[in-house]
Amino acid sequence: MRTYTYTRIFFCTVLLSIMQACSSIFGLPSDPEKSTMGETTPSTTELKNLPLPKEKIVIGVYKFRDQTGQYKPSENGNNWSTAVPQGTTTILIKALEDSRWFIPIERENIANLLNERQIIRSTRQEYNKDADKNTQSLPPLLYAGILLEGGVISYDSNIMTGGLGARYFGIGASTQYRQDRITIYLRAVSTLNGEILKTVYTSKTILSTSVNGSFFRYIDTERLLEAEVGLTQNEPVQLAVTEAIEKAVKSLIVEGVRDKIWGKAAENTTDYQTLINEYNKEQDQNNGRAIGNRFPQNYRQKFAVFGNVEAQKVKDDYVNAKMNIGGKLGFKYFLNPNFNVEVNGSYFTLENENIIKRNYFGPEVNLEYLLLPKYRLTPYIYGGIGAMYSKYTPQYKGQFGGGLEYMIDHNVSLRASAQYDLGFKDDWEGLVNGKRKDQALRFALGINFYLGNK
Repeated sequence: MRTYTYTRIFFCTVLLSIMQACSSIFGLPSDPEKSTMGETTPSTTELKNLPLPKEKIVIGVYKFRDQTGQYKPSENGNNWSTAVPQGTTTILIKALEDSRWFIPIERENIANLLNERQIIRSTRQEYNKDADKNTQSLPPLLYAGILLEGGVISYDSNIMTGGLGARYFGIGASTQYRQDRITIYLRAVSTLNGEILKTVYTSKTILSTSVNGSFFRYIDTERLLEAEVGLTQNEPVQLAVTEAIEKAVKSLIVEGVRDKIWGKAAENTTDYQTLINEYNKEQDQNNGRAIGNRFPQNYRQKFAVFGNVEAQKVKDDYVNAKMNIGGKLGFKYFLNPNFNVEVNGSYFTLENENIIKRNYFGPEVNLEYLLLPKYRLTPYIYGGIGAMYSKYTPQYKGQFGGGLEYMIDHNVSLRASAQYDLGFKDDWEGLVNGKRKDQALRFALGINFYLGNK
């Protein structure tokens, strides 16, 4: 019994060692890390690479704060930690310094500065009573020609969530993601007359991902092997706020140059024309941006022709229905980006093995609805009426279906769909039996050709 216990302890120790080694392989932290310099963002590099002004602009920031008042979401009751960092004024001042366009002056804690200057004066007067008065005076404070106002005005949680997972014979894996979004508004105010010179608006998504894997299996009687591995990664909110503020500062600089509000600092806008052109191009692209940093476009044109390869299977009064291959050709006309009218003709075979087999030609008219017409991948649904012609009496039916369409080019798309045909009568094969009308199920793979230019 003691040997058995020692054996179990030994195997547990070995298993823990393997798990520790695996944690390093998967990039999981296992040792403390020393302090490092703060990370930089892509926008930091853009700020530092801006062309320099003719002269720097003295600028003041009294308050640039979190205006959302939002707390971190919690699944276990109240959480009184704020969702947004409270040092956004400091982040903004750092961004102004990195741009090399501005001379930021202390205004957030101006009372501390004035108090310290008063202490200096008092100390000099105390220990230099007989000195010349001119030696006791302090130089005047810089004053700002422009004030920056604004703040973090929105923190939206769970604007996009999703996941994917699968499990087979005790082996499984899953992944989940969540996107939040933070929004910044920044405005420049003239201290001369209080005019708001420029307002800019930027946003940044915050991504959280989770990947998990598990193994669960009985390897012997009363012996179970179970293993799990997982990794969760959350984008730091502070870095997201920093990047959004830096982007706002860059936008303020470029729009100020373009609209000539910086005066002598950028008198000759031709020196900054490349920068302005790049910014204008980015702004044009942003006009079509949707939530999730997606850029939908009008891929689909007014007209389209298509061809499908179909597999059909009848559901009628006989048994042993057999799957057969057929085809469909058609034409679409778009009433608007979402709706189109479709006219098609198909050739198909309905067969009950060793009982009956009939070939049909079937014209159809459908009304189709695309859920996401401006995206490459969109689901769609449709419905309509049709007919089935053969050497026997014509049959009439209704149909509905749906599927997915993916644009591989501006004029070409691939489609996968399923369609359900419902007969108005119960005599497709010439037999009436029971109350259920004859039906058919179709699966199709096809290609669409959109006519015209984007």
